[in-house]
Amino acid sequence: MRLNVSQGLRLEQRMKLSPRIIQAMEILQLPLMALQERIEQELASNPCLELREGPADGEAPPVEEPGPQRGEEMLVVGADENNREDFERLAEFGDVYAEEMDWSEAPPRRAAADGEGDAKMEALANKPAPAESLTDYLLGQWAFVEADEQIKEAGRVIIQNIDDDGYLRTPLEELVRQEPPPVTLEALQSALPLVQKLDPPGVGARDLRECLLIQLDAEAAAGRDVDLARQLVRDFHRELELNHIPQIARRTGRSVGEIAEAVAHLSRLDPHPGRLIGDHPVPYIVPDAVVDLDEDGNVVVMMRDGDGPGLRVSRTYRKMARQRQTDPEARRFLQRNLRSARWLIGAINQRRRTVRRVIEEVFRAQREFLERGKEALRPLPMTEVARRVGVHVATVSRAVAGKYVQTPRGIFPLRMFFSGGKRTETGQDVAWGAIKARLQEIVDREDKSHPLSDEQIAKALRREGIDIARRTVAKYRKLLNIPPARQRKQY
Repeated sequence: MRLNVSQGLRLEQRMKLSPRIIQAMEILQLPLMALQERIEQELASNPCLELREGPADGEAPPVEEPGPQRGEEMLVVGADENNREDFERLAEFGDVYAEEMDWSEAPPRRAAADGEGDAKMEALANKPAPAESLTDYLLGQWAFVEADEQIKEAGRVIIQNIDDDGYLRTPLEELVRQEPPPVTLEALQSALPLVQKLDPPGVGARDLRECLLIQLDAEAAAGRDVDLARQLVRDFHRELELNHIPQIARRTGRSVGEIAEAVAHLSRLDPHPGRLIGDHPVPYIVPDAVVDLDEDGNVVVMMRDGDGPGLRVSRTYRKMARQRQTDPEARRFLQRNLRSARWLIGAINQRRRTVRRVIEEVFRAQREFLERGKEALRPLPMTEVARRVGVHVATVSRAVAGKYVQTPRGIFPLRMFFSGGKRTETGQDVAWGAIKARLQEIVDREDKSHPLSDEQIAKALRREGIDIARRTVAKYRKLLNIPPARQRKQY
């Protein structure tokens, strides 16, 4: 085998994303709360970035575009000294853009100023303590239970294996093999009824039926008559799932009204008692824009990211970076951070303009939604909005990712307004979301003593000019969490 070394020329085209473009795409995709968190991180790490105090007017102030800096020029092949300057800039590229390109780690925080440490400690002291977990809550009660030490240890093993819903999903036989402490199956069987008497009622159950029975036993101990409800859970669990109320009435010798009353009582029990204890945070949504109609019926879009103070580049550090008496190392540090601050401000302003233009085009097409609701939604592909805005469809996808809008009809995800649809017999285009809304309305208005089947719902939609199959109705019904007709029937 012979190895040769040779030189050759090759002409090719490549697409390379500069750090500025990467940052702009990342900022565009961030929801409003994530954008605010990103700004706080940049303020903590970049001394050249400041908050512009004072109320915002709803529009971001014009940003000063940076002039060409070293490292931003195009690499142009020249004949001077074998392109020495180009290769020098390539060698410095990693150092110049290190902070802008490395986003995998949190940005470093600046050293605390005098008195800042006390303010942070005060903020931590004012922060509420974390909520007590379900395990700690049960162990606190178990400490006061009087039992043998072996049963006490078995009870601690059971409590530590109860999930967040309050259920013991692991069989007792497996707990004997899994746990290092020497607990016996007999001790676990003796400890389990004691654990199931702890608060909240229903905790420690191994399935839904046992959970409901434990809660009914607690009500019976308080003096309530729950014999019929207990019988339904114990002997007619499957029939309850199928809503076979008349059959249950015949087999129990009770009236349909009594059975219905007992079922209503069961519906008030908690199938997830463990969720009553502990901290279960609810996702907090902040809409990026408020959309409404003015007096003339025109769509008005107001961006929410202008509610707070804006960003600006520090004049003091900008002046220091231009002074020749400044230390060269400090000048390079300031120039790098000034460039990063300008890029961030420019990316935020670009995000605002792009998201606003997308929202305006969306509600120019979905204007009737603001007046009539989901039933007025029309098919709207992203390619159509991208064509009207004059950007790539991937840019529209990033602009709507994780974004919400506040409308007179409520707060909705922006992506909801993009969907396909179907043309009615009258030639009108109807979005799938509008068909779902109409299906929900038909079910809400039906006679619950004679609920409509999927085929009957499909016929009702066909009478309105929406020709869809029964299986499509069944699919949408499941997506809307609507039970089948036999389970919707009321006696």
